[in-house]
Amino acid sequence: MSNNIEDRIAVQDVMLRYAATVDEKDYDGYRALFVEDVKVVGMGPVEMNGMETFYPWWKEAIDKYDATQHMLSPTYATISGDEAKTRTDVQATHYPKGDSVTTITLWATYHTDMRRVDNEWKICRHELVSRGLQKLP
Repeated sequence: MSNNIEDRIAVQDVMLRYAATVDEKDYDGYRALFVEDVKVVGMGPVEMNGMETFYPWWKEAIDKYDATQHMLSPTYATISGDEAKTRTDVQATHYPKGDSVTTITLWATYHTDMRRVDNEWKICRHELVSRGLQKLP
């Protein structure tokens, strides 16, 4: 396990950028967080492999909302060399496009694996474990 504070900060920053790019609909910034052969679990009905499959699905899903807000817990990370395993809790509020009344709130945990690529941490496996979902009204 690495005790390198710089790696810990960099890994946490990936998750913070993840939330910010989703909420700001920064499509290029979001895509840049992942390796091309990423594996994504728990976000759709099936496991998705590779950005060519995942990114179009994600963009269509996020574009269904006028706004989102992803609030993250601190990221717990186990780092070994150029690999990291992380756990981050999330509360995400979603406001459906054209609907000023409905609010959807998700409580979940991200289990995110990262690897260092060209001296930069990238997401190589991303799993969403849902803890609960509330739709109001």
